[in-house]
Amino acid sequence: MELNIKEGVLKAWLEKFLSGGLDFAASVILAFVVYFVGVRIWRMLRRLALRGMEHRQVDKGVCQFVDGILKVIGYVVIGAVILNLFGVQTSSVAAGVASLGLTAGLALQGALANFAGGVLILLLKPFRVGDYIIEDTHRNEGTVSSISIFYTRLRTIENKIVVIPNGVLANSSLTNVTTADQRMINQTFSIGYEDDIKKAKEILLNLGKSVPELKQGTEVKVFVRELAASSVDLGLQLWVPMEDYWTVLWRLNEDVKQAFDAEGITIPYQQIDIHTKE
Repeated sequence: MELNIKEGVLKAWLEKFLSGGLDFAASVILAFVVYFVGVRIWRMLRRLALRGMEHRQVDKGVCQFVDGILKVIGYVVIGAVILNLFGVQTSSVAAGVASLGLTAGLALQGALANFAGGVLILLLKPFRVGDYIIEDTHRNEGTVSSISIFYTRLRTIENKIVVIPNGVLANSSLTNVTTADQRMINQTFSIGYEDDIKKAKEILLNLGKSVPELKQGTEVKVFVRELAASSVDLGLQLWVPMEDYWTVLWRLNEDVKQAFDAEGITIPYQQIDIHTKE
């Protein structure tokens, strides 16, 4: 009789185990289906939302930011549905998340600051996607390629991607050089004290006026910027279209060097004199 009782207990345990195992396996399969189908459906809804915003000519940075938020919301909703499949009550999960909110807030101060910075950037619009900006704190500069939830990406003239936290951009000064359609070239060229200042200024003025990209109606300025310790620093200022700034600047540097060499005007450079005792 004792053997019959043990067999009955074992049989009941096996039936319960098999039943629970089948239920768990079914939940796992259903969870995979919910995940893949849910991700695809949510991705389609995000695309529809993006098309709607683009149709209304919403700023590209706002579109990217909203898309990032929708992506996070989608994963949270899908995750809650999957947890519910395994018998986890979403209300209890929400209560647990709420109880950990203060701790998470302290641990994620940087992330929250970056999120808030992204919101401020989109509301105040100090720059937009496509603008060329200079971040003054760390001297990062480039064309804004995207504004996401936590970070802004810049593409430099070397085609590198610089990722800057939104909190840094929102709490530091920056220069937006594309708010106008033109940009000033403000370059310094040094000559020796023994060189002819008038001649050097004439060379710079002629080179500045001969720039093909020079904005019409603007003045080319040449002046003595500083009497430095070992050189006379001349300033050259002229206005060119924003998209031609770097091309003109690099070409102008080369033209000035060649013109100074041709006219015998020296460009001072650091030298080290070594004296030896005989």
